[in-house]
Amino acid sequence: MECVITIEIGTSAAKVVAFDYHGNEIVYKKGSYPTFHPQPDFSEQDPEQVFITVLFVLKSILNDPAFNKKYVVTSICLSSAMHSVLPVDNKGVPLGNAIIWADNRADEIANELKNSSVGKQIYQNTGTPIHAMSPLAKITWIKRQDPKRFEKTSRFISLKEYFIFQLTGEYMIDYSLASATGFFNFNTLAWEEESLKFAGVDKSYFSTPVPIFDSSLKIKDTFIKSLRLLPNTRLIIGSTDGCLATLSSGVLNDRQATISITSSGAVRTVGKECLTDEKGQFFNYLLDKNFFISGGPTNNGGVAFEWATRLLGYVDVTNEFESSFNKILNEVSKVKPGSEGVLFLPYLLGERSPIWNSDARGMFFGLNITHEPKHLIRATIEGIIFEILSIGNAIRKYRSFDYLHVTGSYATHPFWAQLISDIFGMTVSVSNYRQSSNLGAAMVALTSMGVYDNLESAGDLVIKGIDLHPSMDNNKVYDKYHRIFESLTQKLGDEFHEISKLQNND
Repeated sequence: MECVITIEIGTSAAKVVAFDYHGNEIVYKKGSYPTFHPQPDFSEQDPEQVFITVLFVLKSILNDPAFNKKYVVTSICLSSAMHSVLPVDNKGVPLGNAIIWADNRADEIANELKNSSVGKQIYQNTGTPIHAMSPLAKITWIKRQDPKRFEKTSRFISLKEYFIFQLTGEYMIDYSLASATGFFNFNTLAWEEESLKFAGVDKSYFSTPVPIFDSSLKIKDTFIKSLRLLPNTRLIIGSTDGCLATLSSGVLNDRQATISITSSGAVRTVGKECLTDEKGQFFNYLLDKNFFISGGPTNNGGVAFEWATRLLGYVDVTNEFESSFNKILNEVSKVKPGSEGVLFLPYLLGERSPIWNSDARGMFFGLNITHEPKHLIRATIEGIIFEILSIGNAIRKYRSFDYLHVTGSYATHPFWAQLISDIFGMTVSVSNYRQSSNLGAAMVALTSMGVYDNLESAGDLVIKGIDLHPSMDNNKVYDKYHRIFESLTQKLGDEFHEISKLQNND
C-alpha cells in the first residue's frame, strides 16, 4: 500500500507521521531535543543533535518490518518551526548552534529598525514583523556582535534547510519559510533588497526559494539505502508548522480563525491579501500564490505550562511530563474559573504579538495565603489563553471571525479547548489530529503528487472535529480577569525594561 511520510522539525521535538492517501494516520513517532539558554535572552539548539534525532525517528519507522513489509513510501514532505538561523561555512559545516525563534538577543537591533522608515518599508514588502525573532534581526546581530563568526559564514540557513542539505547536498528553501525571514519580498518572490542592505549581506548568503510543492530535490544514495527507500522517492519541500497547522483545519477562508498551541502559540487567519497595519503587528506568510496565512504569534504556549508544572513540583526527573499531563489537568479542573483571583503573565520568553516586547517578563499576580499550586497551574493556562485572546482581539479589528478551529497538542486537549471557548465566548471546533502540521504536510504532498488538484480539494482529507460551545457565565468572569491582564501588561512596560536590563547585566 502506498503512503506518504511527513516530518515536522518542531521547537522541542521531531514528529514523523505516515499517512495513507486518504489522510489516515498509519504510524507516529516522536523524538525530543533540548533548547539551551546560555543567557536570559538566548535560545539555541545544536543542529547536529536536531538532525540526528530527526533521522533516528524517521529510520525507526522506515526500518520497522511491520511497516516496510506493508507500505511503500512514495514521498517525504517536510514541515518546520520558523525563524531559526544557522551560520554555516563553505562546506556546510555549522558555525556554532542555531539561534531559534524564541531568542531575543537582537532586540535592540529590531527596535532600531522598527522605528525607521526603512523598517516600515521592509514590513510592507515582506509581511514579517520587525522583531528579535526575525532572521533579519538575528543575522544583523551576528554581523555586528560576532564578526569572527560572520567572516567564516558562507550561508545563513534554518534548521529545516540544514536537514535538507544533509539529505541532498543542496540549499533550498520554500516560499513559506522564506517569507518568515524578513528578507523575502512576497510580491516579487525574491530576496528583498532593503533587508539585504540593512543586514549588510547579499543574496548569495541565502538558499534558492521555491514553491511549497517543489519535489526537485534528490535524496543522496547513501540515505536511500540506509532508510530503505525506493530510488524514485520524492522529497517534497513542504512548508512551515504554522501554515500547515492552519491548512489542516480544512478551512481556507477569512471568516474563521485557527488557534494553535504547542510550545508556542498563534492565532491565524487565511486570506487572499496580507493583513497589515501601521504598527506592523501581524505576520503574513505565503502558503502558496493564492493564500496568505496571517495573524499573530505568542512565544509562551506549552513551554510556559511545562515550566510551571516543573517549578511547582508536578513533574521532576523521575516523572515524565506527558504521563502526568492528564493527572495535572484533572486536578486544576476543580479550581474555579479565574483561579480564585490569581493572574499569570506568561511572558517567560519575552513576547511577540500583540505587544511585541522582548523585555516582557512573567509574573503571578493576586497571590494570597489561601492559594495552592493547583491555583497557579490553572492561572498559568488561563494566562496563556488570555494572551491568545489579546492577539485575537487585535486581529478582529481587521478581519472578522466568530468561529474557531483549534490545533496543536495543547489546544486540542478537551480541558484547554473548553477554556478557549469560554474565554473567547465562541464555538470551537477541536481538530481530530494532534499532529496537525503533519496532516497539513500530507495535504501538500498529495497535492504535489497530483492525487488532489489543489489545496482546497485536499481539504476533503480533513475530518471535522467536535464542536465545543462556551459557557457565557464563565465568559463574563474571564472578561473581567482579561481586562486586568491587559492593564497589567501595559502598566508594567517600563518595569519589564528595567528588570530585563538587570537580568542581562548579571
